[in-house]
Amino acid sequence: MSENRTVTQAETTPLRRQPVQQRSAKRVERMLDASAELLDEVGYEGLTTTLIAKRAGVAVGSLYQFFPDKRAVVQALTQRNLERFVTAVNERLETLDASNWWDIVDSLLDIYLVMHREAPGFSKVHFGDVVDPQLLDERRTNNRVIVDALAELISAQVRLSKEEIVLPISIAVEAADGLLDHAFRLDPHGDPTVIDEAKTMIKCYLAERFGE
Repeated sequence: MSENRTVTQAETTPLRRQPVQQRSAKRVERMLDASAELLDEVGYEGLTTTLIAKRAGVAVGSLYQFFPDKRAVVQALTQRNLERFVTAVNERLETLDASNWWDIVDSLLDIYLVMHREAPGFSKVHFGDVVDPQLLDERRTNNRVIVDALAELISAQVRLSKEEIVLPISIAVEAADGLLDHAFRLDPHGDPTVIDEAKTMIKCYLAERFGE
C-alpha cells in the first residue's frame, strides 16, 4: 500500500509515565477496559477514578501512577479507540479494490458503525468530544484529526489537492457525526433507515464537490 493511503493520528499521550514492564502495561490496559465498561454503565459524569480502579482490580494509587485524573484515563481510551479505527481502516485499504473515492468513504463509515456497536464505551465518548473537543490533539479539534486523515486518503482518489478537499470532508464528518448520533439514539444498534439516509446525503454532497 502506498504511503498516501495510510491513515495516521496525533502522537500525544495523557500518561504520566509509560509502562515499561509487561505487567505494568497489562495493568494500564485493564484500567482502560474498566473505564470503557463503566462509561457504558454510568456515563462520563458518573465515572470516577475510584470506580475505574475497583473495576480494574488495582489500587487507586496504582492508577494515579499512570493517570492524573479520569479525564486522562478517557483520553487514553479514546486514543486507543482511534488507533484501533486506524488499524481497521488500513487493513481494509490493503484489501479494498476501490474504484472511486466513495468506496473508501463507505468503508470508513462501516468501520465507524461497527465500533459504535461493538467497542465498549465508544458510543458514549466517540473520539472524545464529550470530554473535550481537543482531547486527541491540543492543536486540533478531535474531528479535525479525523478530517485531516480522511482528506489525505481522498486526495489520492480525486484530482484535487488536500487543501481543496478539507472543507467538504469537514462538513461531511460533522454531518455524519450528528446523523449517526441520531441513528443510535433511535436504536441502540443504529436505526438502519437513518444510517442509509445519512450515507446517501453524504455521498450526494461529496459527489457535487469531487465528482462521481
